Amino acid sequence: MAERFLDKRWPWLVAAAALIFLFLYSIVERPRDVSADPRPTGSADDIARLKDRADVNLLFIVVDTLRAEHLGSYGYTRDTSPTLDRLAATGARFARHLSQSSWTKASMASLWTGVNPPRTGITRFDDVLPEEARMPAEILRDAGFRTSGIFRNGWVAPTFGFDQGFEIYTRPIPKPLGPSVRVHNPTLRNGGTDEDAVAAALEFLRIHGEERWFLYLHFMDVHQYTYDQESALFGTKYADVYDNSVRFTDGTLSLLLEYLSAWGLRENTLIAIASDHGEAFRERGFEGHARRVYRETTEVPFVLAFPFRLEPGVVIETRTRNVDVWPTLLDLIGVTPAVDGDGRSLVPDILASARGEAPPADDRTGIALLDQHWGVRNEQSAFVVAIVDGSYRYVRTDQEGPPLEQLFDADSDPRELHDRSKQEPEVLERLRGIADSYVQAPLAWGAAPKREIDELELNQLRALGYAVP
Repeated sequence: MAERFLDKRWPWLVAAAALIFLFLYSIVERPRDVSADPRPTGSADDIARLKDRADVNLLFIVVDTLRAEHLGSYGYTRDTSPTLDRLAATGARFARHLSQSSWTKASMASLWTGVNPPRTGITRFDDVLPEEARMPAEILRDAGFRTSGIFRNGWVAPTFGFDQGFEIYTRPIPKPLGPSVRVHNPTLRNGGTDEDAVAAALEFLRIHGEERWFLYLHFMDVHQYTYDQESALFGTKYADVYDNSVRFTDGTLSLLLEYLSAWGLRENTLIAIASDHGEAFRERGFEGHARRVYRETTEVPFVLAFPFRLEPGVVIETRTRNVDVWPTLLDLIGVTPAVDGDGRSLVPDILASARGEAPPADDRTGIALLDQHWGVRNEQSAFVVAIVDGSYRYVRTDQEGPPLEQLFDADSDPRELHDRSKQEPEVLERLRGIADSYVQAPLAWGAAPKREIDELELNQLRALGYAVP
């Protein structure tokens, strides 16, 4: 029997492969156990001097479908996000941050361009960002950065114009899901996790890590409710599984930070973590997102981790918005942003908080907008729009007959569940006028181009859980 075994070729091939693997494993640099933060301590003056440094890289991470209220640093009682919370505790956390839509494509178009949805014109499933829109990757590429984007959500695919300015813009090759991974969402059919995006990112950094770089990662495990045995801490109900997936994603973030620390990149990298929208858990009878623009699907996190630690970190309590994200990041590193946007830099807010000074006047009005027919062919637009002004949120929903109008006051009703439109008609009228001006604002670049979507791509988008035609 032993002779017959040795006569076969495959045992020798397996043995040779094992030897090669052990050799490569011994020479490939792996992340050390980084229990201590390698970054030096910094101050408000160091934040102000970032724009004068020529070595600062930019890592921009979008965690799809991440609701701020489900993170420890935003007051959640469950331990869903220890890694992100540590970054917030030594960086800058924006406590009242608004996304501009509850659907990825419309939200990301506004986030990247700093332009509100009515002016981007990106509100339908077949809309494409026009070439005239100047994207941050284009600005950074022209400033000498190597640019790479790694995405796992088909709504930000290059066919929709989101690759502008990226030298590399790719969807990572998925590895088969490991046996310990649990997937609550049955629509996950193509396998893979955000660790695939991290693996692609590390390959980019292996090649270009010594140059000045901008790296964008779009995580999807929270959106797809993906988690493993280790992160299965909170139960099996709908919101529990969501929290498990947040914890799973937090572990992926920790892995990425370990590599950055091991390779000496934490000390010269500005890290920004944001989200395109949140998630509803039947607070008003709705689940998921891309249906309404109440607080549960539009209040999202925004956290900055500098190349140094702030001790303590700072919290910006003024109202901020996703359209402010890129004006802020470009201002921090001294790169001139695009003009004619609706967002503005939050650097004055950050510096005021870091210096213990009074923040700038909280006069920002936020908008969130969704076309309720974004995924329906040949259907007239029907908008739901939210205006957030101070403690008030005005929500208007197009419907047959008069639109539905609601008014909430977060000061007296933090969860914004009780309509005050009859009690405060003057506030309602004022915010109605602001909503009208936003919705009727002229397009920034003219009408958005349209494109046909083939059946293969439609199936990929359906696999994300979206009902598209």
